[in-house]
Amino acid sequence: MNSQSEKWTSKVGFIMAAAGSAIGIGAIWKLPYIAGTNGGGAFFLLFIMFTLLIGLPLLLAEFVIGRSTQKTAVEAYEVLAPKSGWKWIGRLGVFTSFMILCFYSVVGGWTLVYLFRSLMGQFVGAGTDYSKLFDQTIADPTASLIGQFAFILITILVVAKGVQKGIETVSKFLLPGLFLLFVVLIIRSLTLQDAMKGVEFFLRPDFSKLTSEGILFALGQSFFAISVGISIMVTYSSYLDRKESLSRSAFTVVGLNLLVSLLAGLAIFPAIFSAGLEPTAGPGLLFIALPSVFEHIPFGGLFLTAFLALFAFATLTSSFSLLENIVASLPMRDGHAKRKRWSWMIGGASFALGVPAALSFGVLDHITIAGKNIFDFMDFTACNVLMPIGALLISIFVAHRLERSLLIDQLNTGSPAGGKWFTLWIFLLKYVVPVAIIIVFLNAFGIVG
Repeated sequence: MNSQSEKWTSKVGFIMAAAGSAIGIGAIWKLPYIAGTNGGGAFFLLFIMFTLLIGLPLLLAEFVIGRSTQKTAVEAYEVLAPKSGWKWIGRLGVFTSFMILCFYSVVGGWTLVYLFRSLMGQFVGAGTDYSKLFDQTIADPTASLIGQFAFILITILVVAKGVQKGIETVSKFLLPGLFLLFVVLIIRSLTLQDAMKGVEFFLRPDFSKLTSEGILFALGQSFFAISVGISIMVTYSSYLDRKESLSRSAFTVVGLNLLVSLLAGLAIFPAIFSAGLEPTAGPGLLFIALPSVFEHIPFGGLFLTAFLALFAFATLTSSFSLLENIVASLPMRDGHAKRKRWSWMIGGASFALGVPAALSFGVLDHITIAGKNIFDFMDFTACNVLMPIGALLISIFVAHRLERSLLIDQLNTGSPAGGKWFTLWIFLLKYVVPVAIIIVFLNAFGIVG
């Protein structure tokens, strides 16, 4: 089974899968807690700017690479630049996808553990110390590893079924439910006491709290949140019909991601301030703040269970894209059986290598690398080092290596107006994207600033 034999059945299926890849831990879990520790509104404003000026052009660049070749991550670069070293962009993307999957599955596992406890009615209750409960959960090796294993298992089962029957089917029907429940949660969150303090923190920029590290995080988050820099969208767009508009698809995916990021902030920060919690709570922000909100809602346990189920799905759709990017890059000459075999092998390896990350808040919390525990080190390396490097190389490749006629043709296909964006798009890829990445890197490592 090669890349040409896999296809999305519709544009909606592609948009839902691509948006599902973007909408997950990046938008719902990671952005709120990173924003909370980096100035709130200032970070969010910077994140929006980076997403539109850097993330969006890069997303469109990956779409062009994948759709024009109808090949997945590694093969696409080989087709466009044969007998050159550019194929290493795809290989770097596959490696980074694997590293992310290793620690991403840990957070996905926490979500499944919380979902199970909520289903058992063990979660929401007056007087519960949710911060202590979260610390106990992530420090518990049994709960962490069982949750991580279940998360990886679901990911394997879906990806093994293929693009249409697996990834597209679940993405197209369940993702809209997440938006509906977000609306319910926000309405309740905004009616809590002192909720407006949270809204002000999230939407009013305070640049005095923004550090060079925060700027790097905002840049990294703009890649992580829409899955660019690791060629996932090269793989996903290789399954897209040649008649679809790439520019419209890119704007839709980015728009949905920014909307969910906004909704996540409006749901979580008012609840944090209402509950008297600190917005700098870190990775546990979602797992601590959300139960506090649902505790005050009639049938809160039911709402929490439903939200956790849909949040688990949102994290899984991102996980599908990570595993798919790796599996699709491997030989598929003997068809579906090979896809199944690779899915199990790569999924199993990601679980095994993710175990230290899962245990880094408990039995392995004494082990640090460059001052970070194992989980945080993997997260920082993948999202703040490897993804920006991949994004920089992709921008150079598309802006300087590919033929202008190919780029214009891809932008015009499916939408004659798409070509109107060409000049601005190429300008951003040539100058803004590389310069932004390099300056932020130099600033973060203390060379400039």
